[in-house]
Formats: sequence, C-alpha cells, structure tokens
Amino acid sequence: MDDIRIGRILRTLRLRLGLRQIDVARSAGVSQSLISLIERGHLAGVSVATLRRVFAVLDARFEGSVTWRGGALDRLLDGAHADLVERIARYLRARGWLVHIEVTFNEFGDRGSIDVLGLKPELGIALLIEVKTEITAADDTARRFDVKARLLPRIVYDRFGWRPAAVGRFLVIRDTMTNRRRVASLEASLGSIVPERGPVVRRWLRDPRGPIAGLLFLSGTNRRGVRGRRCTAVGAQGSRSGSATTSVHP
Repeated sequence: MDDIRIGRILRTLRLRLGLRQIDVARSAGVSQSLISLIERGHLAGVSVATLRRVFAVLDARFEGSVTWRGGALDRLLDGAHADLVERIARYLRARGWLVHIEVTFNEFGDRGSIDVLGLKPELGIALLIEVKTEITAADDTARRFDVKARLLPRIVYDRFGWRPAAVGRFLVIRDTMTNRRRVASLEASLGSIVPERGPVVRRWLRDPRGPIAGLLFLSGTNRRGVRGRRCTAVGAQGSRSGSATTSVHP
C-alpha cells in the first residue's frame, strides 16, 4: 500500500463519519497539519504508532505492508513457516507422537487449519500447535486458539474416530530477539493463554498427562532446537511453576 493510497483512505473514512481534520487530530492527540499531511500522502517522519492512533479514531486499523522483489517476500515468509512446522513435527515424532500437518476444518461456520496436530490415541491425548514466525496481536492469537481448541475434540472424532480425554495447545514461535521482546511485552495477556514454559512443557511432551497450554521458542536458523523462556507462570491446573530457560533438541 503506497503513501498516497493511505492518505486517500484516511480522508474517505473521515468524510464518511462527517469529521473535520481538527476533530480527528484532537482525538488522536496530534496536530491538524499532520492530518492534512497524511491525507496528502506525505508520510515521511510519521511513525506507525501515530498512524495506528489516527486510524483508530475512525474505527479502522492501520496494518502496514512491505513489498520485496515482487512475490518473493510471500515465498520467503512461507518458507520460514514451513521450516518451523517441519522442525516441530520432527521433534514430536521422535517422542512417539502421531503427527498431522495443516489439518483443515469447517465446523459450525468456523473454518481454518491447524498447523500441527499431534495425537497419542493410546493415552487419549490430542495436541494443537499454532506456529508463528512473528508475534503481532495477543488478542487475535487468543481468539484463534480458543476456536481451534474448542473444535479440536470434534475434529479428532470426525477424522480419526475417537474423542480426546485431554487437549494440549502450544504456541510455537520463531526464536528471534524481536519475538522474545514482543512476548515479554505481552506476557500479561499471553501468560493467560499459554502459561507454561521450559521444563514443564518438555516433561509434558515426553509424558503427556492432562491438559496443558504452553509456549515454545524454536530456532529457525540453527539446529539447536526448542527452548522454553524464563518465567514464573500459572500452570494449567492453577498451580504456579517457575521454570528456567532450557533447551531440547529435535
């Protein structure tokens, strides 16, 4: 999306709501001249945070886009995601899990796909894994997790003919400094979605018992494997468990 188009969108939304530039500026905490500059496509020096604040006044969300070598960026991102999926799949198979990749579903109007589905039929355990190359909004992650976790017993029954007695759900994130900082900044919200880390997660993957929700960092650039982040978090059963940073190797 180019700067001129962003400006046109802002102006169109503002006029649709019957607002003046000064109205938007006051609500966003910026100057009227800045709103005028944005609407004319002069975005140099305007931060992403400011653009998001301005568009929020108009009940809209600003999501910046990046282009690189035509469609090569999409292929690059897909490759990074596929690499993480393959690594976690190998890790699970080495520990006796049955693994299914990109399991699609369409249940009660909810449709999508599960990045990695791990099964232990003999224990009645199903594992839902969402793979992320980068972390954006925790609320969107929570919504997707809730939908998939709610539907997982039905999906397993429809596909494999048995109902899980317990469900695990993990968020697997590409291990970069940016993602670690992002997770740390979202710990209050992510901690309620995927509270477990480190040794607790590693133990459960080796010997799954009962439900669990956890987060794993997985390297996409070397073979050192999956790591849990240092934290103290509320466990799936409601107990608190402190865990140091550890490594487990696919």
